[in-house]
Amino acid sequence: MTKYEAKILDIINTSQKHMTIDEIYNTLKQDEPKVVLATVYNNVNKLVSNRQVIKLSIEGQIDRYDKVTKHDHLICSVCGKISDFYFSDLTSKLEKELGGVIDGYDLRIRYVCPDCKK
Repeated sequence: MTKYEAKILDIINTSQKHMTIDEIYNTLKQDEPKVVLATVYNNVNKLVSNRQVIKLSIEGQIDRYDKVTKHDHLICSVCGKISDFYFSDLTSKLEKELGGVIDGYDLRIRYVCPDCKK
């Protein structure tokens, strides 16, 4: 793992939000002023390919990146805010229903967040 790759992984894993490439770049640039945006793109794509980071692609929004710890997502249909939500793990139930092993799943629930309900 390269130096930048390790730092980017740490930035994503310690973030309390779902970061965009620009947010990751700006955070990394604080410690690594010589880093260029292309380096961040390349390293994030490698982390996604290696399944060390999750890429959240939501129609009409900029891609965001998240840690791979087991959790699901609530997405506000009005403002687009993404929040983590922790359901009990559905893997064994899904495998039983499907009659086979699954690699994983990505559950996204659309709703109207409390701020937009006001």
